[in-house]
Formats: sequence, structure tokens, C-alpha cells
Amino acid sequence: MSNLHDILQTYVGNGSVPGAVGLMARGDRVEVAAAGSADVDGTTPMARNSIFRIASITKPITAAAVMMLVEDGRIALEDPVRQWLPELASPAVVRTPASPVDDVVPAVRPITVADLLTFRAGYGFPSDFSLPAVGLLFSELKQGPPQPQLVAAPDEWMAALSRIPLLHQPGEAWLYNTCSDIAGVLIARVSGRPLPDFLAERLFGPLGMVDTGFDVPAGKLDRFTSYYRTDPAGGLELVDAPGGQWSSLPAFPSAAGGLVSTVDDWHAVARMLLLGGTAGGLCRPQLAHWP
Repeated sequence: MSNLHDILQTYVGNGSVPGAVGLMARGDRVEVAAAGSADVDGTTPMARNSIFRIASITKPITAAAVMMLVEDGRIALEDPVRQWLPELASPAVVRTPASPVDDVVPAVRPITVADLLTFRAGYGFPSDFSLPAVGLLFSELKQGPPQPQLVAAPDEWMAALSRIPLLHQPGEAWLYNTCSDIAGVLIARVSGRPLPDFLAERLFGPLGMVDTGFDVPAGKLDRFTSYYRTDPAGGLELVDAPGGQWSSLPAFPSAAGGLVSTVDDWHAVARMLLLGGTAGGLCRPQLAHWP
């Protein structure tokens, strides 16, 4: 046995978090520890099956789903996305990253599937969030920390995206976050199924991920942890309670950061990726064909 529990308890003890769950795995050896509580009031002990908002580790799940569509022959990495995302058929690009949003030039080439997977489509977060084109991602698309009930449905969201210029030419620069949300819309349109349904059928079901999704059913809310951020005084400020924004399915299932899951469900994804895309009878994505 490791000192995993002691490590987690250190952070609980110093007030960094009210509770935590950790998992260590090597081959078939798995160790799980839980410490503290699911909320600052200490009303619910943290447990192995506690459900968390997994934020940006939604992104590799989205990438794996795109690669499954590649394996299916439904799309190819070099395909322009405009066939399924006509809103991005003729994107404009700001003349320089600091330019006003109406100082634009045409994109020199189409956005491809590979651009979305490598975060080089031209949309997303650079190091400087004050750039005018980046500001529109926050104000018009509600990018940033997940707030699922405040985001428009996919078609409306894509229409708003089409009015925002790219920060860089396609393929020119790595930018964080937004490409995963676009990839989620791509998955839904290519497959002809809502993103939650596609992920449940093709990934979560075969991997036995029984607690992963874009919302938490009423019968599982007692296992859902509270979501906190650090307040100006260094304490913990409640952002979302178990009965809050994840208690019902959002109009826009964010493929960049909207999933909830448990440590065992996430371990199933990690094992699948480490095994090159095979686990529990799951069809193997073409990870070997990654550009």
C-alpha cells in the first residue's frame, strides 16, 4: 500500500479542498483512497463512487470519439469540417491577434478535422485573454469555467461562433479549449445523434462507465460533490451545489468541459487510451494514425 490516503488528507487538513478521491494503478493493481467530505459542511463523507465535474479531462474523451468516427470511415483527419459545420465554411481571421474584430482577412485554407483535434483551428484561448477576438468567446459563447445551463443549443452556438473571427489562420497556432466544443458539435452532426447519446453508446457503455455523463440523475445526487473556487480571502466559495447546473441535461453538452464522472469511470478511459484504444470489447479508434 502507498501513502495515497495521507497525501490526500494533507490537502484536506490544510483547507485546500474539503475532500478528495485518488486512484493509483499499475497493470492490474489498483489502489483507491478517499479523504474528507463532499462539501465544506462535512455532511457527506467523500467516497470511492463520489461524482465530480471532470472539467477539461472531458477533452480526451471527445478526441477519442472523433477518432472512432475516423475508424468508422465517416470522416477523415484531412477533411474540411465545412461539410458538417457550414457555419465555418468561410471563416475570417483578425489581421493580427490584437486587431479589432472588424479588421479581418479571409482564412487561407479550410479548417480540418485534424485542426480541431490538435487545437489549431484558429479558435480558442491564448495566453492573453484581453485580445478583442478572445473576449467574444466569453461574452458570446460563454467559454471559460463550465456553466452548462447558460450556454445556447448547438445550432445557435455555432451561428454565434460563425460571427467571431479566428485569432490565427488555421494550422498556425495552438489555442486552448474551443476546438473541443466545436468537435462535440461535429461528432453529433456526423453521427446524426446527440453527443450524449453517441458517447453513451460508443464509449461509456462498452467501458462500463455507469456514472459518466453531462448531468447527474436525481437518484445519484447524493453522491455528487459540491463545486468550489478560492475566494479573495483564501477560503472556499461555493460555485455549484449538487442540485445546481448539472442536475439536468444542458442544451449544449460541452465537449470541452461538461462531463461528470467518478474515479473508476475515468480509470476505465485511461486504461483504454494506454491500451491503444482497446478495452472491454470497445472498437479500437485509429490512434496510430494520429498526425
